[in-house]
Amino acid sequence: MQNPIGVALVAGFGLFLIYRGGKEIMTDTNEQIDYMARTAWGEARGEGATGMQAVINVIMNRVKKGGWYGLTPKEVVLKKWQFSCWNAGDPNRDKLLAVTTADKNFAKALELATLAYNGQLPDITGGAVNYHAKSVSPSWAAKMTKTATIGSHIFYV
Repeated sequence: MQNPIGVALVAGFGLFLIYRGGKEIMTDTNEQIDYMARTAWGEARGEGATGMQAVINVIMNRVKKGGWYGLTPKEVVLKKWQFSCWNAGDPNRDKLLAVTTADKNFAKALELATLAYNGQLPDITGGAVNYHAKSVSPSWAAKMTKTATIGSHIFYV
């Protein structure tokens, strides 16, 4: 016979994970992982696993922060003007929509995104919620605290 209190606690905890403030925060797991992986690939495939991990870290840090950023990885990455690879007209957009696991970098991005979604990917960005390429100097960066430089990207909180 199962312990009814234990079952109720587990069920209640599961509901907390699914709902926060009456809003669903977890949708299809595979879809969430896929959006994170495509974003990491679109933003940092040239940086290898470390660069893609850093982008995934930013996505998950934004999910944890919630609010304006969004409550799921998909909401976070599709937020207008936040991840340039999703912008209409960006040359990476068509590529990231078409990429498959035949691409070794995308396969690695899926592996990293799965680890992140399951809470098993270390944050190498120092909690960063923003980043930009070294080649640009956005005005917002002056108001933030730099946490890391990884490959060709600079990360901030």
